[in-house]
Amino acid sequence: MSQSGYIPVDYTYREAVEEAILRQQNGRIFYFDDNQRLESADGRIVKLEETGQGWMLTLHTGVQIKLHRLITLFGKPGPAYDNYSIRCAECLDENQPGAK
Repeated sequence: MSQSGYIPVDYTYREAVEEAILRQQNGRIFYFDDNQRLESADGRIVKLEETGQGWMLTLHTGVQIKLHRLITLFGKPGPAYDNYSIRCAECLDENQPGAK
């Protein structure tokens, strides 16, 4: 699978996004871009749609984010949160005395 390949996510994340759309919730979203870099965007989600690249959400600013790359959605863990946690733990391990 390529770096930008789709990874299926649990329906509960789609439901959380749909609820945020209905509530017109505004806030910060952290996510991984297609190059696995940490990104953030502020705004309100206006659309969630299934595309050839998987589920995509669109903010009122026009920013588009792949659902499976969400780390946090308005402060709540998203589908990529575990991957983010693992990367953080690796950074901590690298800084321990005796690490390579």
